[in-house]
Amino acid sequence: MSNISYSYTNITAGLQYQSVLERVILSCLSTLPACVLLFINGTMMFTLRSKPVFRDTCRYVLLYNLLVADTAQLAMSQVLFLLASCRVQLTYPVCGTFTTLANLTASISPLTLVVMSLERYVAVCYPLRHASIITIRNTTLAVIATWAVSSLNNVTRCFFLLQFSVEKLGTFLMKDYCYDINWFPDPLRENFDKTYTCFMSISAGLAVIFSYTGVVLAAKSASTDKVSALKAQKTLLLHLVQLGLSLSSTIYYPLLVVFAKTVTRIIFVWVQDIFYVLFIILPRCLTSLIYGLRDQTIRPVLLYYLYGRLKLSVEPGPG
Repeated sequence: MSNISYSYTNITAGLQYQSVLERVILSCLSTLPACVLLFINGTMMFTLRSKPVFRDTCRYVLLYNLLVADTAQLAMSQVLFLLASCRVQLTYPVCGTFTTLANLTASISPLTLVVMSLERYVAVCYPLRHASIITIRNTTLAVIATWAVSSLNNVTRCFFLLQFSVEKLGTFLMKDYCYDINWFPDPLRENFDKTYTCFMSISAGLAVIFSYTGVVLAAKSASTDKVSALKAQKTLLLHLVQLGLSLSSTIYYPLLVVFAKTVTRIIFVWVQDIFYVLFIILPRCLTSLIYGLRDQTIRPVLLYYLYGRLKLSVEPGPG
């Protein structure tokens, strides 16, 4: 724990000694792509609520839930990044609220991708029962379950707060910037987070791989629709890529810890910003944008709204 705390001290020290020009440049370099991707995510969310075919189809309901979680995570991460870049010190309750919300939404994406993968598995392996199993009601319950599981993780983390002074958490400003490690510097909490992250990552990966394997085996059956099975295989491979993108944020801080020990402050400041864009910002848009552009039903409507409702020469707008 002492080595990790020391490394995070180096990270925040790098932020502390940035010049005003450096902070402005780095803030702009992260804020501009974040705003663009938030606009794309917002357009995707509007698209999925614009037509009954999207609102009444289970896989689009799941995609909408994925978008809500990724958009909230992206917005919260950018707010925390800007607060740190601008040297804004928060109170413990405010920082705790921000980091708790960020931690909550970070777990939603992989869990939703698991449900989406299982939906494709049922569609191919149990086509006659798909309509009775994958209903709007069951999909809504699955969405509620993903939020409930993520909330339980946060509830468990809150038990570690019992050892801290309520007066300190309620009245004093933080001595450092609002990072999870600074708000909650507890070795037990850190070990719990690592265990939960590993368990969730492995479980989600196994669930997607299981779904893909089941679809591949079903495709060899003479009674299976070969075209549907092939599409499902490609979709599940896409979900595996999306899962990797969603979990990429878990290596952000460990990579910074490594670089904080090996490079100079000037190099570290720029590496930190690049890693932030690559591992925090981009994955929260690409996971859903890739799916939206690939889907033949969503793509024309999405492009229609992205281009300001202009008639497109390649993809016609909705009638």
